[in-house]
Amino acid sequence: MKFLDFDGEWMGAASALRGGRSVALLVMAIVASLGASGALAQEATGHVVKYAPTYATVKFDFGPAEPVGRVAAGEILETDTLNCTEHCAGIPADKLELARNSNLLTGPFFIEGAEPGDTLAIEFLELRVNGTQGEGEIAPGFGAINSTHYTPMLNPDLPRHSWAYAIHQESGTATYQAHDSNFSVQIPLRPFLGCVGVAPALGETRSSLVPAEFGGNMDASESSVGNTLYLAVNVPGALVYVGDGHAAMGDGEIGGTAIEVPMHARLRFHVIKGTASAWPRWENQNELMAAGIYRPLDDSLRIAFTELVHWMHNDYGLSEMDAYELLSKVATVHVAEMVDPNYVVVAKIDKKFLPLKKL
Repeated sequence: MKFLDFDGEWMGAASALRGGRSVALLVMAIVASLGASGALAQEATGHVVKYAPTYATVKFDFGPAEPVGRVAAGEILETDTLNCTEHCAGIPADKLELARNSNLLTGPFFIEGAEPGDTLAIEFLELRVNGTQGEGEIAPGFGAINSTHYTPMLNPDLPRHSWAYAIHQESGTATYQAHDSNFSVQIPLRPFLGCVGVAPALGETRSSLVPAEFGGNMDASESSVGNTLYLAVNVPGALVYVGDGHAAMGDGEIGGTAIEVPMHARLRFHVIKGTASAWPRWENQNELMAAGIYRPLDDSLRIAFTELVHWMHNDYGLSEMDAYELLSKVATVHVAEMVDPNYVVVAKIDKKFLPLKKL
C-alpha cells in the first residue's frame, strides 16, 4: 500500500506497516514519521486551503455536486459551517423551509488523489464555535421519545419549543435556561461536527439528515479535535461535506438537536490507497472506535462491534473469538444518536488492553 503525501507524490509505507495493515495504523505511523522529519510542520504552515461558505452556496445533501474547492492530500482545509434559524439571507425562498429543518452543508471538497477503494483520513485539528449564541429545539415528529412517522402514536405531537444558549468563549461554557422556572446551569463546551461525510456510492444522493456508510449526519462527538476519522472513498475526489456544528450534546441527542452553532474548522486530509473499511472509524492515541449505523438500535450495535472485532483481528493479531471475548469484558459503547433515519452506535476499546500491533 502507498500513501499520497501533500505534494502529490507517492511515499512508500514505513517498514512497520508491512503486510497491509489497516487505515488507522497506516495514517498514525506515517503522520508520526512526517513529524519527525519536519514535513508535518511545513505542511501545517505552508499548505492551507481556505473557503468561506455563504447561505447561497450551502448544500442540503451528500452526493454528486460541483466541488467548491480542491485540497491536496496532506493539506489543511480551513472553513466554516453555517446554521439557519430565522434569517438566512441568500437561501432561495423555495428552499427556506428545507434549510430550517435540515443541516446546512459546506462543500463538497475534492481531495486530490482519492479514488474509489481508497480510505480518506480526516484529522480534526481545530473546531471553534463561531458566535455568541446556540440554539436547541424540540419539534413535532422528531426525537427519541416523541412520536414519529417511524413510531406513530394516536396522541398529538409534542409542540415545538426552542431554547437559546448563550455561548461564553472565555469560560468554555454555554448557559441552559429553563423556560418554566428560573433554573439555569452552565454546560461545558465540547465542539464537534455533527455532519462529516463523503459522496455515497453509485451516484446516490442522501439527505443531510441521514447517517450511513458514507458518514453523513452521524452526530458523533468522536468527530472532534484529537481524533482522526476514516471514511471509505466512493467517487473520485471523495467529495467531502461538513456541517451541523455542535457546541455540546448529550448521548443519544434524544430531543433531536444539540446546542446548534456555526463552527470554524481546520481539518487535514490524508489518502490511504487501496484499502477501505465498510463503516466509519475513528482513532486517537488511546482508543479504537468503530461506528454502526442502522435501525433498529441493536443492529447498529452489532455492526459496530463486528467492525471492532475485524479491526482487532487484522491489526493486532487476535483471533476473532479472542477479540469478541475481550470486548465483552472491556469495551465501552457510545450511543451517539437515536433520532435520525438511522441510529449511530460507536463501540470502543482502550488500546491498553490490546497486544502490540502486528508488523
